[in-house]
Amino acid sequence: MPTIPARLDRRSFLAAAAALTATAAHAAQPFFKRTGLPLGIQLYTLGPDAAKDLDGTLKGLADIGYKTVELAGLLGRTPAQMRASLDKAGLSAPSAHIQPRGGEGTLDSDLGKLAEGLNTIGAKTAVMPILYIPDRFGPPKAGEGFGAYLQRVGAGLTADDWKMNADFLNAKAKGLQAGGIRLGYHNHNFEFAPVGSTTGLEILLANTDPALVTFEMDIGWVAAAGADPLALLKRHKGRFTLMHIKDIKADTKPNFAFQMDPAEIGAGKLDWKTLLPAAYGEGVRHFYVEQEPPFTRPRIEAAKISHDYLASVVA
Repeated sequence: MPTIPARLDRRSFLAAAAALTATAAHAAQPFFKRTGLPLGIQLYTLGPDAAKDLDGTLKGLADIGYKTVELAGLLGRTPAQMRASLDKAGLSAPSAHIQPRGGEGTLDSDLGKLAEGLNTIGAKTAVMPILYIPDRFGPPKAGEGFGAYLQRVGAGLTADDWKMNADFLNAKAKGLQAGGIRLGYHNHNFEFAPVGSTTGLEILLANTDPALVTFEMDIGWVAAAGADPLALLKRHKGRFTLMHIKDIKADTKPNFAFQMDPAEIGAGKLDWKTLLPAAYGEGVRHFYVEQEPPFTRPRIEAAKISHDYLASVVA
């Protein structure tokens, strides 16, 4: 019969037992408390609310318990005005979505000025939220909604289109790096459509410089494409440093056509107790709740439901 070694006296035994108990208690903590990471939200989720009352919306998010936001535009403010609104609410914006083109404040504008504005806000990562659409597709046709337009574009993309986007990301990332800003890319689901024997996302990952370009995994769109987010994270360890926490209903049919059935976090099909620690282990350090329309309740209520679920997830 095994016995406790004589050298392990009562005091040592109790100390060891206490250490084991502390370790178990640490492991049983909610994910965001255990890791010390702030829980954020993509301001797109509150789009109309923020456009109508930015300060009130930011205060509402802070009151819920969110610590950070990711910007989806400046809503007509200057960088200094946006920073003042964030400071007033006690929030920070570590990253911001920046469109590939379309005038001032995009990746096709003065990168030095863009970096200066982002630094004023406090955002150290600019994220390209959608691919640079080749000119041959033109703008949306009359009566064509943006979702339908993206479906048409996604269906017509070639390997060369994705390589062009990789070159664009590398070039813009190098320019922003001089101003202390890192560039990232955010996926939807059309990046997972087959392109020969690969996909658009794999082409981007293979042809962008890891020292320059990071990636933001929108896990809801990954799931909507029928892809495996865990396998993607493991296959490209360290490339994904930001994540959109987005849930989808179980009846979402896998597609590459910019379609999903959204749900509040915890009310959908995704296993957050597995996904959150796995993402952390593979290098993700910024987590933002994001929910797509249509909403079945006021957006701020949906944001609270998602926050409260995530704040309690033990993982």
